[in-house]
Amino acid sequence: MSGIQRAALVLTIIGALNWGLIGFFQFDLVAAIFGGQDAALSRLIYGLVGIAGLINLGLLFKPSEEVSRKTRKENDVDPQPTIS
Repeated sequence: MSGIQRAALVLTIIGALNWGLIGFFQFDLVAAIFGGQDAALSRLIYGLVGIAGLINLGLLFKPSEEVSRKTRKENDVDPQPTIS
């Protein structure tokens, strides 16, 4: 996983926690810290979280290393010879 993907994942987790706080407690932590939902810094954070979510969409379609390693091992094994 690249550094950009890790940073995007952290931002996505922050966004998910913020949405959880909004959903369960009607408390927007980002707005509380950065001066309200209309503040420029809050809007920047919301935008970065949105972009991070889009970057993380790529993780859905990226095969896991375990699956790709298993596939490589299966392809490396010679098929058993058939007796004719």
